Amino acid sequence: MTYQYKFARVLALKEREKDEALFTYQDAVKKFEEVAEKLYELLRKKEDLEAFQSAELKNGLSIVEIRHHQQFIGNLEKTINHYQKMVINARNRMNLFQEKLMEKNIEVKKFEKIREKDFEHFLNSLKTIENKQMDDISIQLYMNRGS
Repeated sequence: MTYQYKFARVLALKEREKDEALFTYQDAVKKFEEVAEKLYELLRKKEDLEAFQSAELKNGLSIVEIRHHQQFIGNLEKTINHYQKMVINARNRMNLFQEKLMEKNIEVKKFEKIREKDFEHFLNSLKTIENKQMDDISIQLYMNRGS
């Protein structure tokens, strides 16, 4: 008598769903990191540009150069704002997929727990059957010896 888990297909399906959720989550994390890295680079670039402009102002800059720097910084700030929104969206997406992954993990664990309990029940049934067979054999041996 071999053990056959009645929800084996369901468990396999849930594990596949969990793997897909993990892949999606990892992809979302990767995209979040890429966008966050780009935002960091832009912020760093703005900081360096402002430091450069401050140093140049001490040495003396023409109005045209000051306007040029201010326009460049303004465009950079627009880009930074855009990337900040992208980072927020990427973070929200990543958190959503993390929650889905956690739900899939819980579902798989539930079916694994059911399988463990079902297997224990199967082993107990086998033991009961074996004990009954041993009792039957003992009775038959006693009856045959007594005759």
